[in-house]
Amino acid sequence: MASLSSSSSSSSSFLFFFSIFLASSSSDLFSVYAKSHNLTHSSSLTPINYHLYRSSGNLMEEIRDLVHRHPDKLKMETLKGGNKGYNAEVAVVTYGRGKSDNDERSKFRILLSFGQHGRELITSELALRILSILSEEQHLPNVDHATLNSTLDKLVIKVVPMENLNGRKLVEAGDLCERRNGRGVDLNRNWSVDWGKKEKDYDPYEENPGVAPFSEPETQIMRKLAISFDPHIWVNVHSGMEALFMPYDHKNITPHGLPLQRMKSLLEEVNHLHCHKHCMIGSGGGSVGYFAHGTATDFMYDIVRVPMAFTFEIYGDGTASSKDCFKMFNPIDLSSYNRVLNDWSAAFFTIFKVGPQQIGEIHSKALDKLVSIDEYLDGYLMERRNRYGKKMEVLELGMQEIRTYFRLFLLSSVLLMFMFCSRISKGKRPIVSAIPL
Repeated sequence: MASLSSSSSSSSSFLFFFSIFLASSSSDLFSVYAKSHNLTHSSSLTPINYHLYRSSGNLMEEIRDLVHRHPDKLKMETLKGGNKGYNAEVAVVTYGRGKSDNDERSKFRILLSFGQHGRELITSELALRILSILSEEQHLPNVDHATLNSTLDKLVIKVVPMENLNGRKLVEAGDLCERRNGRGVDLNRNWSVDWGKKEKDYDPYEENPGVAPFSEPETQIMRKLAISFDPHIWVNVHSGMEALFMPYDHKNITPHGLPLQRMKSLLEEVNHLHCHKHCMIGSGGGSVGYFAHGTATDFMYDIVRVPMAFTFEIYGDGTASSKDCFKMFNPIDLSSYNRVLNDWSAAFFTIFKVGPQQIGEIHSKALDKLVSIDEYLDGYLMERRNRYGKKMEVLELGMQEIRTYFRLFLLSSVLLMFMFCSRISKGKRPIVSAIPL
């Protein structure tokens, strides 16, 4: 019976392939077969719902149009980078009602990043919703507009709607579980704090840290942006669960003292008002069940010295199969989609209001930072390029020379100080009497 079934199956397969061959070229044979047998997408996996979600191109186009309609509130720039044949670009939208850079520097500064992992589409949708509210094309319910405007007058907010555009395009091409960038590096493992350490359950598909810290153009751009902007609050927005994380990701501790009190107080208020008290609060490393090394939030807190540095996880479907990534990381029905955007956009506006109150007076953090020479110069030149545009490209071309001269200056200063001290020590010889005693 088994032999008969096998023979029948072989015959039908032969006839199927032969009929397709007559109707199509040999180069299209497999694609026709795959489509007819539904092999391109498993029926058990949830595809991207484009009735709810915008493509990356459409979403960025909507943001550009939004900025164009509100030049008094929003401005947009595209930062580009590349190395070893791999290129990336990161769009940055700045909200602020002041016109001068000096005015921007005097205000409370907030930096938000969305879409660091390609498969987390809902995060970029939230970025668009927040920008729409900032532009006043959409409104938060039950909010006094005069009070909101008074709060926003004191802020400058930079929003990165889609940090990992190349990775997002891979997801849209069909790899729905891809979280890495366009050459297979996890951008949230490519930062320098505790970079490269691998846990026992390390999975290169999920956590490839790259060949070195900041090997990727996307993280290089974000590092320069953070150092030049010098934010008071940083939030890295992800999906996969519902949680409000503070440092640290690479170890099971949180900051101590006043920094912990400020961050915890803010997160507890957000959890109470917008997360229905079920969001997990704590350090990423102590709460999520595994340590993450080389993350953006740990770098922002330890190196850039951002007073409040957070990672938010805004949605997760724990019932989804680990292979059904679109469903696991993104709401798939209209009701859930709207709930996530409504709750979390309101949460961010609570942060805009309460964050400055928690930190207190705005003060310069420049003397309190532990930033390397390279990081400082990268940030300095990023700020100048943002301010003066293409005229500053010559400075970027001379980056290496500036670093070299700066190091030579430090070395020569040390040598001169050594020579000066040596001369003083030689001059302090004991006095010998000319008259014998």
